[in-house]
Parts: sequence; structure tokens; C-alpha cells
Amino acid sequence: MLVLTRKLGESIAIDDHIKIVVVQIKGKQVRLGIQAPKETKIHREEVYTAIREQNQEASHAPVALDQVSKALKG
Repeated sequence: MLVLTRKLGESIAIDDHIKIVVVQIKGKQVRLGIQAPKETKIHREEVYTAIREQNQEASHAPVALDQVSKALKG
């Protein structure tokens, strides 16, 4: 893991397309601004973990093909 120290208003560049800026420091909280291409998915870690877990559950769910066919024909 790379650990960097940044002050208010300073930034970190990742490749040519992503920039992370320290926007505010308030007590123990740091507010970050992230500039990235629209196609780049950015989530808080707990949201990303929940999405990944839901996707894994959905991929293991047994689904009968005839039920899917009936649902699509609706």
C-alpha cells in the first residue's frame, strides 16, 4: 500500500485520468474530491462490497429456465 501525506487543496494523480483532491479536513474526517472519466465506477468500500456480495448471490441462485421463459413472455 502506498501512503501519502497531502494538505488541504493538494491532490494525487492516478494515471492520466484520475485525480483525487483533499477538499476539506474537519476533525478526524477528510473530504476528498475525485475527478475521473464518467465510465469509471467509484463507490465507497462498503457499497462496493454490498454490490459484489449481491452479484455473487445472484450468480448462485438456482433459476429454472422455463420460469425465466414464462416471465419474459409475461
